[in-house]
Amino acid sequence: MPLKIKIFTFNPIQENTYLLFDEEKNALIIDPGCYSREEKNELTDFVSDNKLKVLALLNTHCHIDHILGNAFVQNTYSVPFYMHNLDLPTLKAVPSYAHVYGFEAYEESPDPDFLIEDNDLLTFGNIKLKVIFGPGHAPGHVAFYSEENKILIGGDILFKGSFGRVDLPGGNIEVLKKTIHERIFTLPEETIVFPGHGSETTIGVEKKTNYILNF
Repeated sequence: MPLKIKIFTFNPIQENTYLLFDEEKNALIIDPGCYSREEKNELTDFVSDNKLKVLALLNTHCHIDHILGNAFVQNTYSVPFYMHNLDLPTLKAVPSYAHVYGFEAYEESPDPDFLIEDNDLLTFGNIKLKVIFGPGHAPGHVAFYSEENKILIGGDILFKGSFGRVDLPGGNIEVLKKTIHERIFTLPEETIVFPGHGSETTIGVEKKTNYILNF
């Protein structure tokens, strides 16, 4: 069944938050970066206006810009939270540095309800996603792949013409290169990549033009 995707760009770091939903109005929120009241209202208004049923919260990884709205989403919708166990230290570190980025009112993320692993198949209504473990930007980074719809919610692994930074704790350029070449570039070339920042691209385009190829 075709999925619909709503993209929100939230917080000063311009992070992409994704809302996936099917024809039966089942919905997932991936990487809620909403921080301000206006951003939170934008998310909930869209859910309400479209009569969506939010079934789960997913994180590709747990850097601050991707989890600012975790607590808000759980408090608002009382849904289970899924992430990879290797990013638990990343999640737990956020309160210690949130103020450095100016997020003085950061509401600490809850702990995950479910820990996901590479190749797990997640099903929510008619939404079916495969978990692809993709470290390098963060130790427990994952991407969510819909083979049926040929889409990848890729977080900060691969960007249009670029790739995730590796100078944060847990980052490693050699590991990220391995992830991109062996896990991401092996997907069908027509796969649309929806990244954590910036506009979407395709696997085919990035395999031909991305400068990760020159490293």
